[in-house]
Amino acid sequence: MPLFSSHAMHPDPAWHGRIAAVILTLAVLWPMLSWSEFHPWLLLDAQSLNATARFLAAFVPPAHSSEFLQLVAQATWETIAMATAGMALALLGAVPMTLIVTERLSLSRIGTGRIGLLGSTVRQAVRWVLVLLRSVPELVWALLFVRIVGLGPTAGVLAIALTYCGMLGKVYAEILESSDPHASDTLLQNGSSRLSALLYGALPDSASELVSYTVYRWECAIRGSVIMGFVGAGGLGQRMDESMKMLAGGEVSTMLLVFVLLVACADGVSKLCRRRLA
Repeated sequence: MPLFSSHAMHPDPAWHGRIAAVILTLAVLWPMLSWSEFHPWLLLDAQSLNATARFLAAFVPPAHSSEFLQLVAQATWETIAMATAGMALALLGAVPMTLIVTERLSLSRIGTGRIGLLGSTVRQAVRWVLVLLRSVPELVWALLFVRIVGLGPTAGVLAIALTYCGMLGKVYAEILESSDPHASDTLLQNGSSRLSALLYGALPDSASELVSYTVYRWECAIRGSVIMGFVGAGGLGQRMDESMKMLAGGEVSTMLLVFVLLVACADGVSKLCRRRLA
């Protein structure tokens, strides 16, 4: 019986590459952790542990008075409405931009196989608009709109619409570009409009992925609505900010539980949509 196995005689050829990758990762990450002053061991300090225990103890029991629950239900509905309205406006902007930036739906390629100068210029300009919209976080947009339109959900709806328009337009175009091009190309070459090529050619192949990403972004919009409430955009976040300032841990605990339920429901909607489109 041989003393050494074949694996010992012939080591993994990728072993040296993996070791080099680990060393390179540590060499890059360690200075970044030092510059960011990341000190996780501070969480184990006695003073930090005592502060954490006092903070968590205030969360029990969750507030459950009927009057408070009515306020939470109203704020929750406001948060859902803000996220849904913002997503609807984002879709109104993202869909036409997707038609423009998706090269496979370009009419100028028919017959010549290449995109004209005007088409390339317009497409690049729209791409930069999408970059601009998604580069500014929705929280920053909310701060700007609170100054313009005042406190309330309007600022949150506009902030979600702008940021998510940029995100949806970019990802929708990437999904459509990666789908099977045969159906949409055939429709375009036979005189179909871009919208018809999208609806009857590209969408059937990409519908599941598009719907899944849209519902995921709606879930993100709900989370964003809560965060924007801290800057005066209304909804559940604004109520949570008020309770935290009053050190009402039980009220914060109740709203956190509602927030978890909201995200869980959004995840359930996403699974249901994917199952129906499968």
